Formats: sequence, structure tokens, C-alpha cells
Amino acid sequence: MSVETLNGTTQLVPADSAFKIRSASIKKFSKDHLTASLRTMMLSRRLDDKMLTLLKQGRGFFHIGGSGHEAIQVAAGRNMIPRKDWGMLYYRDMSFALTMGMTARQLLSAHLSKMTDTSAGRQMPSHFNSRELNIVSVNSALGAQFLPGLGIAQAIKFLGDDEVVYISTGDGGTSEGSFFELLNWATRDKVPAVIVVQDNKFAISVPVHEQTSNKSISKTVQGFENLEIIECDGTDYLNAYAAMEKAVAHARSGKGPALVHAHVVRLLPHSSSDDHRKYRSAEDLEADKAHDPITKLSRQMMKAKIITQDEIDALFAEVKQQVDEDTKWCMAQEDPKPEDAVTHVLYEGESDLAYETEEPSGEPIVMVDAINHALYEEMERDERVIVFGEDVAGGKGGVFTATRGLTDAFGSNRCYNSPIAEASIIGTACGLSIKGFKPVPEIQFADYIWPAMQMLRNQVPVLRYRSNNHFANPMVIRVPCGGYIHGGLCHSQNIEATFGHIPGYKIVMPSNAADAKGLLKTAIRGEDPVIYLEHKFLYRQGFARRPEPGKDFLVPIGKASVVREGTDLTIVTYGALVQKALNAAKAYAKKGVEIEVIDLRTIVPYDAETVHTSVKKTNRVLVLHEDYEFLGFGAEISAQIADHCFESLDAPIVRVAAKFAPIGFAAPYEDYLLPNDADVTNAIERLTAY
Repeated sequence: MSVETLNGTTQLVPADSAFKIRSASIKKFSKDHLTASLRTMMLSRRLDDKMLTLLKQGRGFFHIGGSGHEAIQVAAGRNMIPRKDWGMLYYRDMSFALTMGMTARQLLSAHLSKMTDTSAGRQMPSHFNSRELNIVSVNSALGAQFLPGLGIAQAIKFLGDDEVVYISTGDGGTSEGSFFELLNWATRDKVPAVIVVQDNKFAISVPVHEQTSNKSISKTVQGFENLEIIECDGTDYLNAYAAMEKAVAHARSGKGPALVHAHVVRLLPHSSSDDHRKYRSAEDLEADKAHDPITKLSRQMMKAKIITQDEIDALFAEVKQQVDEDTKWCMAQEDPKPEDAVTHVLYEGESDLAYETEEPSGEPIVMVDAINHALYEEMERDERVIVFGEDVAGGKGGVFTATRGLTDAFGSNRCYNSPIAEASIIGTACGLSIKGFKPVPEIQFADYIWPAMQMLRNQVPVLRYRSNNHFANPMVIRVPCGGYIHGGLCHSQNIEATFGHIPGYKIVMPSNAADAKGLLKTAIRGEDPVIYLEHKFLYRQGFARRPEPGKDFLVPIGKASVVREGTDLTIVTYGALVQKALNAAKAYAKKGVEIEVIDLRTIVPYDAETVHTSVKKTNRVLVLHEDYEFLGFGAEISAQIADHCFESLDAPIVRVAAKFAPIGFAAPYEDYLLPNDADVTNAIERLTAY
């Protein structure tokens, strides 16, 4: 091992870097500033050590540490303004969280899963969360913070504020596609974001040279316009401070985002579940110790005669005593109550919305126009409502014209085109809603929603829950869906069963213009994320026309509609198949069979009461929907009926739905695969004859 390595004088920043920065002079700082920074670094390190000790004692389940990352994080925090600026952290950001104002007791409470944890034990340790400090609940999924952070930065720019968003990641996170989506939109719009890459050279066990083009993220991203790139030694507080000072000033000035590529060391294994000796040599691990950020700052302060070794020792003893006392306090706190495990999935407050207060009496209107009018009226009512997505703005007004005229009426800040990147659309909506906007993003086709699944599964629906109600994501995600339009495999999909399985959403699918307008308005005025499914086949169908409701006509989410009463059989359906059910009911009425038709309108929450009341009256039920029969939403409806109405049934529950194959483009394929009139008739015959 070289003398340079032993002395910690080897350079972490490549000598040929075009982005390196000169360190700040130690004379720039007061003793109080440097001592407080050193103490925070020591506190973070001691918390890492204490949590690992507790884990060995069987107290706690998991630990992921930030030892070796302290200097860049404290430098970042010292350049941010607590309670004003925003933090989109990743799981190693303990020193940043402490610098911004989170306490050791809060972090120890998270390790021990106590009620004094800001997530009340809902999250794993090191998933920092503070509404008061604008630290948005950390997500376990790698890179899940990128696009919501972008959305917060967009909101800041839209509002004209001078806040800054800190978006942090390790080097492994830069391999996620959302990292490049973040850079693309952030640099295009010149948003006030500081993106900090804490490069410890390993993504668990995978080295950076196997992860990153050019073996350097700062080299890889240098083609982005409006991006200030700074490369620094993230283990050297003075160098890290200079980098963060420049980056934050650049972002706050309105010049656009900055990326700080901070070279750090990982002094612990990836987590308590990892053994880094399996993939790192003893010499490599020893070399990293020479770059201990605490040792570096201590030496710099002693060399400048700012602090003595005795003072450093006393400072560490003080930190050790604090952590021991805080641990005792945390261990005495309450554990979460089991019954609280199902709270804060959805908004639990009171609502002052009044539903269906009028009989729609305007001119008859088709469904796509009803949606357009609802958007216009809600944007006019509330300036927080914003609409965006692919092709939604300007003269195009969406591929189905649902957003036509909105840009002209409200400006390009409130109805605008996004990049063709579904994750970016949903991710920025997440950040915008955190900042108080009510986003109504459009996914152009349900078939293309899947690139956004990281956001749709791990971020948007669970933010309220995982933050213990500190944050939430109220938004309305408009999604044209369904077949019967000869759209083939990728323009015919139904997605309600997939998203119905994810806690935290409300899901609606109107079958007519009046419900479409009323449900959309209710969704926009609500406090939860809503997936608003619009069946493309219904947009301009005459049978879906209805007299237009007024501006304050609201339809309750979670309440089905009995669109035809009957006594002999119940059809439970929704979306495009409501009309097929009504047609069949009219035909069978001529034969003396009275069929009751229920339009669910809402998938989640499911109105079991209306369905069960009907089934107990008619004693026979047909569940009719367009999605696949196998694991479709009809399977859940059938199971609920079987559980609660079994003794009332005079015949087996029958389902009619799509056959289990992709929807072929040719007309004979689509006609065969999707439910048709003959399928409905055959099912009714089976039920009435049983």
C-alpha cells in the first residue's frame, strides 16, 4: 500500500476531470460552523454504529448506513435552507437529514420501529420523512425520488419561488432510465434542482465501471444543455462545501439544474444483509479508511489550529453520550398498534362535497365533450388544477380532443405537453401534488401506461401511507382504455384489475357523458389519487350521450347506479358493456324476463352493498366485463357475491369477459375475443334455464 493511500492523500477526483472545483479555504468558516459540521458527521457515524449494535442484540430488523458519505451530505445541508428548500433523499442520506433538522431520536425510532418514528414504523429504517422539514418520505425503490423531485422543482419555478430541491442518489441509481428522464426535462425547463450523485463506486456489489458509460456519470451527462456539472471529493468537507455552494447558487439563480458528482467511500457493507468481503479485497477496504471524512476534517481543523485533539475527543464523547441516552429514550417508546396497519391508505378526513344535487338538463353531449367541459370548468374554478401529457396542448388538444382549447384558455403553464415518457408524466405529477397543485395528467393510451409502473406502484398510491399521512398525492390520472375500435394488441387493453390490486387508488370508469363529467369533477376535488378510465369506444357514441350537468354536478365515487330495475336476474357491469347489458335486458323483457342492470361506475372502492342487495332480490347474477375473464375484476366481484350471497343464489355465478389472448387487429379476431351480444345472450339463457 502506498504512503499516499495510508495518509489519505490519494485523489478521489480524476486528475483530468473537466468539472473539478477548488476547495473552499478553511479561513472562510467560523470555528462554530466547522465544529457543528464535524459534530453532525460524528453523530451520523455514531448512529450507524449504534444501530448495528442494536441489530446484533435483536433490536431492529435492518440497517443501511452512510458511513463515508458524511462530508458531502453535511456540506449539502449547510448550503440549503431548512423548512424552505426540499429534500428528495435516498437511503444513505442520514447526515443530510440531521443537518436539515431531523433528530437522532427520530432516526433511532425508525430503526426500532417505534411510534416516535415519523413514519410510525411503516417504513424501513433510513427512509427519512419530515413534513415540517420538506423531506419527502424516502422510497425503497432505486431512483423513485428522481421524477417527483423534478415535479417539485417544476412547481417552484411555476410559482416563482426561490426554493431549491436536493435530489440525491448513489452511483447505481444513475443507471435507472428515470435518471435520464429527470435530466432531460430538468434541463429543458431549467428547473431549480441540485442533483447529487454520491459515487462510492459500488451498487451493492457491482462496480461503477460495470454500471456507467465512460466509467463516470459526470462525463456521461455532459451533453445535456443547461446543466452545471461539478465533480468533487465528497469525503473532503472543504471541497464538498465549495461544490454544493456553487451548485445551490446556480440552481437558486434560475439558471437551471446542477449535478454534483461527489466521490465518496463506503466504509460499511451495502447493508446489514451484505458482506462486502465477498467482492472487495482487504486492501481496497483499507484504502477507503484513509478517506474517512471525519478524520479528514479533524486533521484540517487541527492543522489550522481551530481545534485540538482533546476537543475532538470531548466532542465524540458528547456525541456518544447523546446517542446512548437517545437510545434509552427510544426503547421506552410505544410500539405501533396492529390495527393502525390499515390506516392512512386513503384520505380519512371529512368531505363537504354534495352529490347529484340536480337532474342533468343541459343540451345532450357526447362523453369526450363532457370530459373536456369538466376539465375546463375545474381549471376555471381552481388555479391549482393543471393538465399535461403527450399531445394534450395547443391546437392538437389530445389525440381524442379531450383537452382541446385548454391551452388557449389557461395558458401553456397550465396545459402543456410533456416528453413522451410516461414515468416522467406520473412522477412529475407526484411532485406537483406534493407542492399543492392538483395535477390531471393524461396517459395517451392505457396500453402505454406500463413504463410508469415504478411511479404508479411504488410512489403515488403509497406516499400517504408510508409517510404516516405527512404527505399525499391527490391527482387524477386520465387513461383512455378498452377495445371495440380495431386497435390491435396495443390500443385495446383494459387495466382496472391490475390497478385495483394496488392499495391507495380510487378507480372509476364511466359509461355515459353525465357520469363522466360528474365523476371527473369529484375526482379532481378529492384528496386521493384517482385512475380515471375513459373507454375510447364510448367517446362519441350516441347511446352514451346525456343531457349535460351543471358546473357543480358531482357523482359519488364508490356508488354504483341501478340503470335498469328487474326481478329475475342481475347483470353487474361497467364501461362499454353497460349498453350491451341494457340491450339484452330490453330484449328479454319482451319474453317476460326482467333483468336488473347495475353500472358499477367505480371499480375501487367497490359498491358491494348495491350489488348484494340486487342479487338477494333476483337470485341470479351475470358478471359482465371487457377485460380478461381469467383474473379479471369480475373474479373479485364473483368472489364477493359467493362470500356474502351464497344462500340467496338459485344458480351458479356466470361470468362473460374476454378470452385469454392478446387482442388481434383483424376484425374476426377482435369480434371473437371480446364479449359480444351472442356471449351475453348465451349466458342469460344458461342462468334462466338453470
